[in-house]
Amino acid sequence: MSELTRIPAPDGVAPSAQYSHVVLGTGRFVAVSGQLALDEDGKLVGEGDPAAQARQVFENLRRCLAAAGATFDDVVKLTFFVTDVAHMPAIRAARVAHIPDDRLPASSAVQVASLVRPEFLMEVEAFAVVGE
Repeated sequence: MSELTRIPAPDGVAPSAQYSHVVLGTGRFVAVSGQLALDEDGKLVGEGDPAAQARQVFENLRRCLAAAGATFDDVVKLTFFVTDVAHMPAIRAARVAHIPDDRLPASSAVQVASLVRPEFLMEVEAFAVVGE
């Protein structure tokens, strides 16, 4: 695991309970492509169900990070692409299951008109720094 420093609220920036404003560290950079709610056979998990899709997306992120020798502890940035911001509570619940509040990465959330297929409600990408 890399040594990461999380700065939840730099001077003059309002704090957030949902993410760290800045995360820095040294080590090997890992970029994980946006993950969708697909199981290992490429089948959609949770059609119309934001909570089920979020759980699958975070499981896919976990597996991708593991393939690079990383864990959620190494994640410095998450980007959430959602078709409706109303899905954010489901995403936060899935995130909480993997990332404790004292290790929150920097994050961005973007509402998009659509994703690659209409049945996908969200896509999440991750960036991590793994110790050398």
